[in-house]
Amino acid sequence: MLALISGTGELPTRVASRLRQWPIVCALDGFPPDELIPELTFRLETLGTFLRALAERGVHEVCFAGAIRRPDVDVSAIDQATAPLVPKLLAALGEGDDAALRIVIGIFEAAGFVVRGVDEIVQDFLLPAGVPTQTHPTQADRDDAERALLVLSALAPVDVGQACIAAHGQVIAIETMGGTDFMLDGLLARDGKRHPRLGKPGGVLVKLPKRGQDRRIDLPTIGLPTIDRAARAGLNGLVIEARGVMVVNPPQVIAAADKAGMFLWVAEAKS
Repeated sequence: MLALISGTGELPTRVASRLRQWPIVCALDGFPPDELIPELTFRLETLGTFLRALAERGVHEVCFAGAIRRPDVDVSAIDQATAPLVPKLLAALGEGDDAALRIVIGIFEAAGFVVRGVDEIVQDFLLPAGVPTQTHPTQADRDDAERALLVLSALAPVDVGQACIAAHGQVIAIETMGGTDFMLDGLLARDGKRHPRLGKPGGVLVKLPKRGQDRRIDLPTIGLPTIDRAARAGLNGLVIEARGVMVVNPPQVIAAADKAGMFLWVAEAKS
């Protein structure tokens, strides 16, 4: 039996629908999936009790899918089963995203669960290298992509973000704790269009896994909301790593990019 630890967005639904056996849908309190009804909801303060509940239901595997943010922890609400986990939880909350997630994986594995990556279940979300859209990147777009890739490579050792936007040779946004959607929203003015301070339209969003990232959790993902926000921000297109970034509903995403006149460039990973 598999438990799907769900966050917000459409990804949990797409993952659940691919499974031969419907999973036990779970959610961290405050971050429910968009379309699924959780069977179990837990808090970090009751994580130990939650792990016991999974074992009692015959769960052997877990898969994390969807977006969450770091929750606040009420020390007074920590239950007896979770108390032994407190040092690890506090260490996770004080680390960068990737390091924190490795600690979380370790907690689940120590409790006897196998942690499976979304890409093990939904392999058609990982696209091969190429440009599946009608629009292709220009040389200027490729130069902007290279600039963004250099920034992401430099930031990888300090565990900051999976995405960067460059336009006309300049870096205009870097993903931090708020995620890609938050980064893109920061490029918009109150009318929902590209902020005038950014100058003329253009630019490329580059998204890829961090170097050395554990692919079983928080694998980068784009979907229709990403295309919509990128289009409103006046970007020319998106660059993602082949077999390293999940595309939720690829045909719809490609069609939306075509409609917006944007490109989707699935680039081979650089060694």
